[in-house]
Amino acid sequence: MGRKFEVRKAAMAKTMLKKSRLYSRYGKEIYMSAKQGGSNPDANLALKHLIDKAKKDQVPTDVIKRNVQKAEKGIGEDYTPIRYEGFGPNGVSFIVDTLTDNVNRTVSEVKNCFTKSNGNLGVSGCVEHGYKHLSYINVKGLDEEEVLETLLMADLDVLDLSEEEGVVEVEADGYELTKIQSTLEEAGAEIVDTEQGWYPIDSIKIDEETRKQFDKFMDMVNEVEDVQEVYHNVDLEVE
Repeated sequence: MGRKFEVRKAAMAKTMLKKSRLYSRYGKEIYMSAKQGGSNPDANLALKHLIDKAKKDQVPTDVIKRNVQKAEKGIGEDYTPIRYEGFGPNGVSFIVDTLTDNVNRTVSEVKNCFTKSNGNLGVSGCVEHGYKHLSYINVKGLDEEEVLETLLMADLDVLDLSEEEGVVEVEADGYELTKIQSTLEEAGAEIVDTEQGWYPIDSIKIDEETRKQFDKFMDMVNEVEDVQEVYHNVDLEVE
């Protein structure tokens, strides 16, 4: 994986989870995907790709299987996806994506993270306009030209393409990840990695005092059980 990919992942700063939190996050996503699109991965490509990603992140097979079976039997909880947006000090902004079975509990816990780190929970849409929803897919087995031709033939728009050390990186609309991944796999490409999320249009540098508040917020929000992903606009460049 190239430097560009690593820098972007650091800037996105997805929630750093311990194993139990990682399993819980994937468990909820797998359950909801199986419940909404069916429990057969061959017929539910979103579920298939989610399971593949979970396995790459070393989520145990029994965790995956248990949540698929819960969806089949209809015995699991109903989770509601809710996005919270807000601001930290000195122009820092956050998007916090959650899956919750208790909205009152979740909003209280997320709001507390903002308040105790000198920030403010905002209204829906107050931050999102400063971000783009994008997908990044890294593939081997096809060169840059072949990847572009394959996706254009499938009427899938490409925002950017780059190639480094035999790995082609595709930047595309965030809602097209499943279609792009399936199309490239059918063309014989090997999917190395994928990312999907909200990326800031403009990143900012922060001073030491702001960094303390930023780190405090991230530490606190990472402990909220219902939080799935956290995105922000702080430039955390990899040295």
